[in-house]
Amino acid sequence: MTESVFRFCDDLGPARIVHIHRPGIGLNAIVVVDNAAAGPAIGGVRMAPDVSLEECVRLARAMTFKNAAAGLPHGGGKAVLFGDPATNPERKEELVRAFACAVGPIVDYIVGPDMGTDETAMAWVTDEIGRAVGLPPELGGIPLDEIGATGFGLAAAADVAKDYAKLELDGATIAVQGFGAVGKHAARFLAARGAVLVAAADSSGTVHDPAGLDVAQLLAVKNEGGHLVDAGIGSVADRDAIVGIECDIWIPAARPDVINADNVDELRTKLVVQGANIGVTEEAEARLYERGVVSIPDFISNAGGVICAAVEYRGGSQTEAFAIIDEKIRTNTAEVFERSSREGLSPRAAAIAMTEARIRTAMSMRRWS
Repeated sequence: MTESVFRFCDDLGPARIVHIHRPGIGLNAIVVVDNAAAGPAIGGVRMAPDVSLEECVRLARAMTFKNAAAGLPHGGGKAVLFGDPATNPERKEELVRAFACAVGPIVDYIVGPDMGTDETAMAWVTDEIGRAVGLPPELGGIPLDEIGATGFGLAAAADVAKDYAKLELDGATIAVQGFGAVGKHAARFLAARGAVLVAAADSSGTVHDPAGLDVAQLLAVKNEGGHLVDAGIGSVADRDAIVGIECDIWIPAARPDVINADNVDELRTKLVVQGANIGVTEEAEARLYERGVVSIPDFISNAGGVICAAVEYRGGSQTEAFAIIDEKIRTNTAEVFERSSREGLSPRAAAIAMTEARIRTAMSMRRWS
């Protein structure tokens, strides 16, 4: 282990970092099992050309916190697979299957989907090693992206946090940065509660209409593989323009660190509901707290997907998954903000204090942790 890796370590983890290199087929990947005191680590495999060790370690820790906060019998892990997820299907299958074979011996890591991978990829992993979540329904899985498990959880978290942000969901304006598997469903579930989508962004750009965008029309475009700017509604701007659009609720649901020290003061919102893992830097989150903007920590608000995965792993149903997501995310969101108010902590500090206590209790019950 090099010195650069040690800077990511503390007394919680990572338990192991595995670099995978198969030059014969061009496979390069990293697996991080951060902490498995509560049980085998669940964490998705993210496929992109520009992933990194640092991103993987940070995402694995977020999963440790997320799974502990949700009270799941699982630790946190993550994997990154270097490659273009839009490569031809045969090449993608070759890489994912090779990756699965390489992680087979890492028995305390359960593979799940993430950006760039999906249910089909998890079917390939299961075919190779028999250990994955987020499977197609035909293999007994709950299609968490199709049903919008994470987006459902975001709406539940927002419904609790709205009181602290002093707003109502009915009539609240929302902006979604990253109108994909998470963001589009968050918009759908919040719209069902009366919220008005005024802006949405994907890789093609931002569409904006202060009077409201037709969520169903945008969903149809995305479900057909199109881009938001092709929908023919609203005004069009570059994808980063969404940061400065005024709204009541702002949802980051794409890549890490989209809100950072350089742009945090451009946000004009009352409530940030984090759909992306590590989508807001710690420095930016501290600045939001200073400004009085309510921000729900990522591992509290976006736990719906992994809760659904844990239910699936134990043979539960979609109905059961939705009920557990609603209960756990509402309870945890309320606990975080109650502790924040009571102890004068930022929501992130309150969430970490709550979650670390749970992790350390699990570690105290293990011989090796």
